[in-house]
Amino acid sequence: MKDEYGFKGKKPVEEGKVYDITITDLGSQGDGVGKVEGFVVIVPETRKGQIYKVKIVRVSNKMAFGQIVR
Repeated sequence: MKDEYGFKGKKPVEEGKVYDITITDLGSQGDGVGKVEGFVVIVPETRKGQIYKVKIVRVSNKMAFGQIVR
């Protein structure tokens, strides 16, 4: 469930898990932005429109941060 401050309760991603994420946008710093069940995931060194296997390294109330699994 989502509110104005982010997701309440259990997030749809977990630290240490790997997800297939499509990068749909680029942030102001050039990092890729994708979503898992509506939850924003920021991934550096990605290209818009590409799908990546991403390991989640940090989860906050509003977003998660991941790195590409090579």
